[in-house]
Amino acid sequence: MSHSATAPRKAAVRLLDAVLGEGRLLSELLPGALERLEPAERARAARLALSCLRQMDRADRMLGPFLKHRPPLHVHNVLRLAVVEMFAEGAPAHGVVNAAVEIVRAGRGTARLAGLTNAVLRRLAAAGPQAWEKLPPPRLPRWLRKPLIADYGKPVVEAMERAHARGAPLDLTVKEKPRDWAERLGGVVVPTGSVRLPGSPQVSVLPGYEQGSWWVQDAAAALPARILAPAPGETVLDMCAAPGGKTMQLAASGAQVTALDVSASRMKRVAENLSRTGLRAGTVVADALGWRGGPFDAVLLDAPCSATGTIRRHPDLPHARDGSEFPALFSLQARLIDHALELLRPGGRLMFCTCSLLLDEGEEQVKDALARHRGLTLDLEALSVPGVEPGWIGEQGLRTRPDYWPDKGGMDGFFMTLVRKPA
Repeated sequence: MSHSATAPRKAAVRLLDAVLGEGRLLSELLPGALERLEPAERARAARLALSCLRQMDRADRMLGPFLKHRPPLHVHNVLRLAVVEMFAEGAPAHGVVNAAVEIVRAGRGTARLAGLTNAVLRRLAAAGPQAWEKLPPPRLPRWLRKPLIADYGKPVVEAMERAHARGAPLDLTVKEKPRDWAERLGGVVVPTGSVRLPGSPQVSVLPGYEQGSWWVQDAAAALPARILAPAPGETVLDMCAAPGGKTMQLAASGAQVTALDVSASRMKRVAENLSRTGLRAGTVVADALGWRGGPFDAVLLDAPCSATGTIRRHPDLPHARDGSEFPALFSLQARLIDHALELLRPGGRLMFCTCSLLLDEGEEQVKDALARHRGLTLDLEALSVPGVEPGWIGEQGLRTRPDYWPDKGGMDGFFMTLVRKPA
């Protein structure tokens, strides 16, 4: 087995070990974990890890009848990856099995399980793809699936799970002429105006990247700034700004934008994106809850949240988390809403949004805020921007879900609403 065949697989297993064994996210791991690999190998390792995390529930169901006892995590991850390669990606069984055995044999303290690995995978390969095809779509872990079923019902959650398993295309927000850019890049313009590209192209080599003609941003994530729609010259605070997609949208509208974020490293990325796109905004590194400024005509608060709406592009998230952080996040969101209202001028507008599927991080937060602050009003009419379907708008705001647009590639799960402060 050549180095080029096993190196990406070994790296993918190391990523799985860190996510599933240490609760770490791929966004933290990828910059340093794959440094020793060639670019093509890095890309393959990341793709294998993502595919395995998306299909892990199915892989475990496939493996279950062939394992009397759960093996050590490292070996289990080797088996999972091999199953996904064979059945989800159609890789030839012979090479997959040999690579898996080699990885287990070379592992610290796992060499004794190389025979088991070989036997299990060869029996699975003999079973053929029909056993895989009979399995239901991968299910979310119970800690997340249970509250989502309580919020939406089982059929909707199952539709979301199917969307998660399909992954996500690449969406771009362009400064101007989206149809021209869609044609040039081989994509399409989705109903809300974003340009959508198929597959997973290398972003930095695409036409228009270096010139700053567009930036990567999911179609759902682009809606809050479009709804807020500041007029040229209005003062706007992007309250939790990094990585800066909404900051650039606001700046492109001609507003006077202040981008605020607690992370210096993430704010550096915002500044780099502004520079690349030729857009202007003030940048501030500070804790939003302790920062004083304004008053602003409008505030956009994309609050820290569970990020459960982004699982189709971040399948590691439900496996690296367990929901224990929910209470702290809910409390933080409420405090950020209260502080955002303090930074608004009388009559000003607050766009509150979260990339979460949980009602507690969306609709319930709005209900509680309206109860805490007399005189606040919701501007639900403003949520009806082009491409937004009427059924997406409820009593508290607009909600997108990953199972929407199934024929177009889906979208991230977001909640957003526009609140007006009394004059």
